[in-house]
Amino acid sequence: MTSLSARLATSGPIDVSLFDSRVTTGFDGDKADAAAAMVTLGEELSDLQERLFAQARAGVGTQRILLVMQGMDTSGKGGIIRNVAGLVDPQGLRITAFKKPTAEELEHDFLWRIEQALPDAGQIAIFDRSHYEDVLIGRVRELVPPEEVERRYEAINDFEQRFVDDGGTVVKCFLHITPEDQKERLAERLADPSKYWKYNPGDIDERLLWSDYAVAYGIALERCSTQTAPWHVVPSGRKWYRNWAMATLLAEALRAMDLQWPGAEYDVEAEKARLRAS
Repeated sequence: MTSLSARLATSGPIDVSLFDSRVTTGFDGDKADAAAAMVTLGEELSDLQERLFAQARAGVGTQRILLVMQGMDTSGKGGIIRNVAGLVDPQGLRITAFKKPTAEELEHDFLWRIEQALPDAGQIAIFDRSHYEDVLIGRVRELVPPEEVERRYEAINDFEQRFVDDGGTVVKCFLHITPEDQKERLAERLADPSKYWKYNPGDIDERLLWSDYAVAYGIALERCSTQTAPWHVVPSGRKWYRNWAMATLLAEALRAMDLQWPGAEYDVEAEKARLRAS
């Protein structure tokens, strides 16, 4: 059976505007079925993540996961953190939401702040936006010269390869929505006082550049989808499918690690006897 990762992975030239944001690749059920599936996935993710954490604590594992999420505003990065990352023990999570670079960060290479947020052994790190901002908004808004944008694609590939060589696994997900999906979600925020805080007037400014961002995403996905760190296009027009797909991609990455519980470094029977006598 083909994995979801393989079905959603992309390579070569890509036009993101041609993808269907509401398709449910790999899932035959409906919203209710997905909710039930998430319960089962949650149990598995919790077990696998604890094994990953336990191995590092025991000093017998260096494996770690970096989950990169990119997408236009309202594509669901926050929802994934709540509904997918929330399924595992927060002790083993490291979540970073990358905003506009600070003055200090701008004094360094664009990857400097990314390196500070990488997961330690046994951790799952989640990037809400990432180093790809520097070839997306950097390209669209012309924040750096074109030759610097070109340099960054290769720098990103080298950076991700080093992470993989050091025991890491990279899961990169482009959360695909259409302009219509976004318009509907922005309207929902403006219609509900409890969601006003989620609305940013600047979202409209970026929305007006949608076609430019589509081109920038297509180039980034083509240039930086590698064998060791492929990009996945996750249809995100249906929130319930998006959450199931992201949970499944994370579960597949953890399964591939063949995680085992670390063995005891002491005589278990002797310790049982000592406990009984205490």
